[in-house]
Amino acid sequence: MNKQEIKSNPALDEITLSTEPIFNGKIITLQVDTVRLPDGNTATREVVKHPGAVAVLALNNNKMLVVEQYRQPMQRTEVEIPAGKLDPGEDPQYAAERELQEETGFHSGELFLLKSFYTSPGFADEIIHLYVTENAQPGEMALDEDEFLEVSELTLEEAYQYIENGRIADAKTMMAVYAWHLYTLTGQWH
Repeated sequence: MNKQEIKSNPALDEITLSTEPIFNGKIITLQVDTVRLPDGNTATREVVKHPGAVAVLALNNNKMLVVEQYRQPMQRTEVEIPAGKLDPGEDPQYAAERELQEETGFHSGELFLLKSFYTSPGFADEIIHLYVTENAQPGEMALDEDEFLEVSELTLEEAYQYIENGRIADAKTMMAVYAWHLYTLTGQWH
Protein backbone atom coordinates (compact mmCIF):
# COMPACT_ATOMS: atom_id res chain seq x y z
CA MET A 1 0.00 0.00 0.00
CA ASN A 2 1.54 3.25 -1.13
CA LYS A 3 0.29 6.60 0.18
CA GLN A 4 0.31 7.94 -3.38
CA GLU A 5 -1.96 5.10 -4.57
CA ILE A 6 -4.79 6.15 -2.25
CA LYS A 7 -6.68 9.20 -3.39
CA SER A 8 -7.29 11.76 -0.65
CA ASN A 9 -10.44 13.85 -0.28
CA PRO A 10 -9.17 17.42 -0.89
CA ALA A 11 -12.08 18.90 1.10
CA LEU A 12 -10.67 17.26 4.24
CA ASP A 13 -6.92 17.62 3.61
CA GLU A 14 -4.75 19.33 6.20
CA ILE A 15 -1.73 21.29 4.95
CA THR A 16 1.48 20.99 7.01
CA LEU A 17 2.79 24.47 7.79
CA SER A 18 5.72 23.46 10.03
CA THR A 19 7.29 20.46 11.73
CA GLU A 20 9.08 20.52 15.07
CA PRO A 21 11.25 17.46 15.82
CA ILE A 22 10.78 16.34 19.44
CA PHE A 23 12.53 12.97 19.76
CA ASN A 24 14.73 10.89 17.46
CA GLY A 25 15.06 7.32 18.75
CA LYS A 26 16.37 3.99 17.53
CA ILE A 27 12.95 2.86 16.28
CA ILE A 28 10.66 5.89 16.21
CA THR A 29 10.78 9.64 15.92
CA LEU A 30 8.25 12.07 17.34
CA GLN A 31 7.35 15.37 15.78
CA VAL A 32 4.72 18.06 16.27
CA ASP A 33 3.22 19.37 13.05
CA THR A 34 1.34 22.63 12.76
CA VAL A 35 -1.36 22.20 10.13
CA ARG A 36 -3.88 24.36 8.33
CA LEU A 37 -7.33 22.84 8.69
CA PRO A 38 -9.92 22.76 5.87
CA ASP A 39 -11.71 25.76 7.45
CA GLY A 40 -8.48 27.84 7.45
CA ASN A 41 -7.74 27.55 11.17
CA THR A 42 -4.55 25.96 12.47
CA ALA A 43 -3.99 23.04 14.83
CA THR A 44 -1.13 20.86 16.04
CA ARG A 45 -0.70 17.14 15.40
CA GLU A 46 1.65 14.90 17.36
CA VAL A 47 3.07 12.37 14.89
CA VAL A 48 5.07 9.21 15.55
CA LYS A 49 7.18 8.25 12.52
CA HIS A 50 8.04 4.56 12.17
CA PRO A 51 9.99 2.73 9.41
CA GLY A 52 7.23 0.13 8.98
CA ALA A 53 7.07 -3.50 9.96
CA VAL A 54 6.23 -6.99 8.78
CA ALA A 55 4.32 -9.83 10.39
CA VAL A 56 3.92 -13.45 9.32
CA LEU A 57 0.97 -15.78 9.69
CA ALA A 58 2.98 -18.98 9.43
CA LEU A 59 1.09 -22.26 9.35
CA ASN A 60 2.74 -25.59 10.04
CA ASN A 61 0.52 -28.71 9.93
CA ASN A 62 -2.58 -26.51 10.30
CA LYS A 63 -1.18 -24.76 13.37
CA MET A 64 -0.16 -21.12 13.65
CA LEU A 65 3.37 -20.33 14.81
CA VAL A 66 3.42 -17.79 17.63
CA VAL A 67 5.99 -16.28 19.92
CA GLU A 68 5.52 -15.21 23.51
CA GLN A 69 7.64 -12.32 24.67
CA TYR A 70 7.61 -9.57 27.26
CA ARG A 71 6.19 -6.26 26.07
CA GLN A 72 7.38 -3.34 28.19
CA PRO A 73 4.52 -0.94 27.31
CA MET A 74 2.00 -3.57 28.48
CA GLN A 75 4.14 -4.74 31.44
CA ARG A 76 3.46 -8.41 30.61
CA THR A 77 4.12 -11.13 28.08
CA GLU A 78 2.08 -11.23 24.89
CA VAL A 79 1.49 -14.06 22.42
CA GLU A 80 1.94 -12.78 18.87
CA ILE A 81 2.72 -13.90 15.35
CA PRO A 82 6.38 -13.38 14.34
CA ALA A 83 7.01 -9.76 13.41
CA GLY A 84 9.62 -7.04 13.27
CA LYS A 85 10.52 -3.65 11.91
CA LEU A 86 11.82 -2.97 8.44
CA ASP A 87 15.41 -1.91 8.05
CA PRO A 88 15.96 1.20 5.86
CA GLY A 89 15.29 0.33 2.21
CA GLU A 90 14.52 -3.31 3.04
CA ASP A 91 12.06 -5.24 0.89
CA PRO A 92 9.09 -6.20 3.11
CA GLN A 93 8.91 -9.77 1.77
CA TYR A 94 12.60 -10.30 2.52
CA ALA A 95 12.06 -8.83 6.01
CA ALA A 96 9.11 -11.17 6.61
CA GLU A 97 11.22 -14.21 5.75
CA ARG A 98 14.04 -12.87 7.94
CA GLU A 99 11.79 -12.26 10.94
CA LEU A 100 10.11 -15.66 10.62
CA GLN A 101 13.49 -17.40 10.60
CA GLU A 102 15.06 -15.27 13.35
CA GLU A 103 12.15 -15.54 15.78
CA THR A 104 10.92 -19.11 15.17
CA GLY A 105 13.65 -20.93 13.26
CA PHE A 106 11.11 -21.72 10.53
CA HIS A 107 11.43 -20.84 6.85
CA SER A 108 8.55 -20.19 4.51
CA GLY A 109 7.96 -22.47 1.56
CA GLU A 110 6.02 -19.77 -0.24
CA LEU A 111 5.34 -16.37 1.28
CA PHE A 112 2.69 -13.98 -0.03
CA LEU A 113 1.36 -10.61 1.05
CA LEU A 114 -2.11 -10.82 2.56
CA LYS A 115 -2.68 -7.15 3.48
CA SER A 116 -0.85 -4.01 4.51
CA PHE A 117 -2.44 -1.81 7.16
CA TYR A 118 -1.73 1.18 9.39
CA THR A 119 -1.63 0.45 13.12
CA SER A 120 -2.82 3.80 14.55
CA PRO A 121 -3.28 6.41 11.81
CA GLY A 122 -4.52 9.03 14.28
CA PHE A 123 -0.97 9.57 15.53
CA ALA A 124 1.46 7.20 13.78
CA ASP A 125 2.49 6.37 10.21
CA GLU A 126 3.52 2.77 11.05
CA ILE A 127 2.42 0.34 8.36
CA ILE A 128 2.51 -3.43 8.83
CA HIS A 129 2.77 -5.80 5.88
CA LEU A 130 1.08 -9.07 6.84
CA TYR A 131 2.40 -12.12 5.00
CA VAL A 132 1.16 -15.72 4.95
CA THR A 133 2.90 -19.03 4.46
CA GLU A 134 0.99 -22.28 4.62
CA ASN A 135 3.97 -24.64 4.71
CA ALA A 136 6.55 -23.32 7.15
CA GLN A 137 9.58 -25.60 7.47
CA PRO A 138 11.64 -25.95 10.69
CA GLY A 139 15.16 -24.61 10.92
CA GLU A 140 17.40 -22.68 13.36
CA MET A 141 16.44 -19.57 15.34
CA ALA A 142 18.67 -16.49 15.24
CA LEU A 143 17.39 -14.14 17.94
CA ASP A 144 18.75 -10.64 18.46
CA GLU A 145 20.93 -10.36 21.59
CA ASP A 146 18.19 -8.48 23.48
CA GLU A 147 15.36 -10.74 22.32
CA PHE A 148 13.95 -13.42 24.63
CA LEU A 149 10.93 -15.40 23.52
CA GLU A 150 9.28 -18.79 23.41
CA VAL A 151 7.86 -20.35 20.24
CA SER A 152 4.74 -22.47 20.16
CA GLU A 153 2.02 -23.56 17.76
CA LEU A 154 -1.72 -22.96 18.15
CA THR A 155 -4.75 -24.48 16.50
CA LEU A 156 -7.40 -22.04 15.31
CA GLU A 157 -9.54 -22.94 18.33
CA GLU A 158 -6.63 -22.32 20.70
CA ALA A 159 -5.92 -18.97 19.03
CA TYR A 160 -9.53 -17.89 19.62
CA GLN A 161 -9.21 -19.04 23.24
CA TYR A 162 -6.06 -16.91 23.60
CA ILE A 163 -7.94 -13.90 22.19
CA GLU A 164 -10.82 -14.54 24.57
CA ASN A 165 -8.58 -14.72 27.65
CA GLY A 166 -6.37 -11.78 26.59
CA ARG A 167 -3.14 -13.68 25.92
CA ILE A 168 -3.45 -12.47 22.31
CA ALA A 169 -4.33 -8.78 22.43
CA ASP A 170 -2.46 -7.12 19.55
CA ALA A 171 -4.23 -6.15 16.32
CA LYS A 172 -1.84 -7.84 13.88
CA THR A 173 -2.21 -11.24 15.52
CA MET A 174 -5.97 -10.89 15.90
CA MET A 175 -6.22 -9.89 12.24
CA ALA A 176 -4.14 -12.94 11.28
CA VAL A 177 -6.39 -15.26 13.29
CA TYR A 178 -9.54 -13.82 11.71
CA ALA A 179 -8.01 -14.09 8.21
CA TRP A 180 -7.05 -17.70 8.92
CA HIS A 181 -10.60 -18.44 10.12
CA LEU A 182 -12.07 -16.87 6.98
CA TYR A 183 -9.67 -18.97 4.89
CA THR A 184 -10.91 -22.15 6.59
CA LEU A 185 -14.48 -21.18 5.63
CA THR A 186 -13.88 -20.02 2.04
CA GLY A 187 -10.63 -21.66 0.92
CA GLN A 188 -9.34 -18.22 -0.13
CA TRP A 189 -7.12 -15.69 1.57
CA HIS A 190 -8.87 -12.33 1.83
